[in-house]
Amino acid sequence: MGARCSKLSVCWWPPHFKSPMLENGAAEDDGTGVPVFAEYSLDELRAATDGFAPDRIVSEHGEKAPNVVYRGTLFSSGRTVAIKRFGRSAWPDSRQFLEEARAVGQLRSGRLANLIGCCCESGERLLVAEFMPHETLAKHLFHWETNPLNWAMRMRAALYVAQALDYCSSKGRALYHDLHAYRVVFDLDGNPRLSCFGLMKNSRDGKSYSTNLAFTPPEYLKTGKKVLTLDVLFPQALDLVRGKNFLVLMDSCLEGHVSNSDGTDLMRLASRCLQYEARDRPNLKAVVSGLANLQKDVSTPSRTLLGIQHDEETSDELSLSAIGKAFAQADLNMVHAILQDDGYNEDAMENSEISLQSWTGQLSESIAVKKNADKAFESKDFVTALECYSRFIDTGALVSPTMIARRCFANMVADKLQEALEDAKKAEDIAPGWPIGHYLQAMAFLGLGREAESREALKKATALEAERNSRARNV
Repeated sequence: MGARCSKLSVCWWPPHFKSPMLENGAAEDDGTGVPVFAEYSLDELRAATDGFAPDRIVSEHGEKAPNVVYRGTLFSSGRTVAIKRFGRSAWPDSRQFLEEARAVGQLRSGRLANLIGCCCESGERLLVAEFMPHETLAKHLFHWETNPLNWAMRMRAALYVAQALDYCSSKGRALYHDLHAYRVVFDLDGNPRLSCFGLMKNSRDGKSYSTNLAFTPPEYLKTGKKVLTLDVLFPQALDLVRGKNFLVLMDSCLEGHVSNSDGTDLMRLASRCLQYEARDRPNLKAVVSGLANLQKDVSTPSRTLLGIQHDEETSDELSLSAIGKAFAQADLNMVHAILQDDGYNEDAMENSEISLQSWTGQLSESIAVKKNADKAFESKDFVTALECYSRFIDTGALVSPTMIARRCFANMVADKLQEALEDAKKAEDIAPGWPIGHYLQAMAFLGLGREAESREALKKATALEAERNSRARNV
């Protein structure tokens, strides 16, 4: 069954549990809070998207170079990510794809939705990036439901995009493909970020680009340099900006909310950006400076400007203990150590239903089965552990939350996630005040792609752990 490797080896974890960070020997992040770039297996990305399920698609576009972006959950870390899957005709040269992805994956900026990994396997080409939960600029501009995007946030988006492009240019990535409102996404705090996907060539031969030339300076084909484009500010705009009459271009929902001086200053900057000769256009630092002078409500948080409700919560906002983080990130080495170190403390606290002395039948045999199960679990022989714990539990002689929790974990390693979830719920039923039962449920739900339920279980476990720690301090 392949589950008998040495201690601390990662080879005995099933594919959807494996962390590329562990396999590559890399740290979880590089100090920026963003994971270091890693190469993922196709199996892991397929599991993260429920087999590239249609209901996981968040965007689908591109006739010349079709590609789809999915919302996925990496079971190795519990992180929600955006996974871009290129069409089959893209990137026939796998080496060139990897080189390009690795180069973009070295960029790290709070103004980018950063690239954290890729996959190049079996003819598939995929990119893995930070997931931005609050939609695209295009949706907030064109498909708003309650309130239109206000002027202050539009100016902030323009500034942040310019800063992102300036950063990329300083790192030798001056070319950005298809810069438009769908490339600007909003993070957890409502801050605008530029998608890293536009930094990758999207082509059939790795050389020619499917770039929208309507937003490209004339010297693009000669120099490869690109300037900030203005469609992020005025969707209807480019042919009319040179007239400098911002009232003609104004989104009707902004009428009366933009001063003449601000509108005129923006048109003046936009007109300079659209000059035919490169020498007549400002560089990115000048664009950043010009947009900085147009900022409004600078002390107002982006989530307020974007209209994000304060009661919206995600698992990222939970204050997790070291134990909670291990389960939330599906850190199997840590979870195994937690279950091992805890021993049978919970069984003693719960006063197990039937004592050893009251057993009937093969007492010595039952004790031997338990010892074999514990020994196998400690040595990470989960095939034997699962078999022995099941034999012991199925006798019904003793109801042990610890054994059920350990069998739950062994089921996860064996890729039996539904069985693991059932065991986690049994552990909760037997020991309702034990946070481990809820933590295991969170982990199983995550593996099954049921993220909302995973978050709820994580919240319950966190509350129980805090309550238990508080009682311990007061004893």
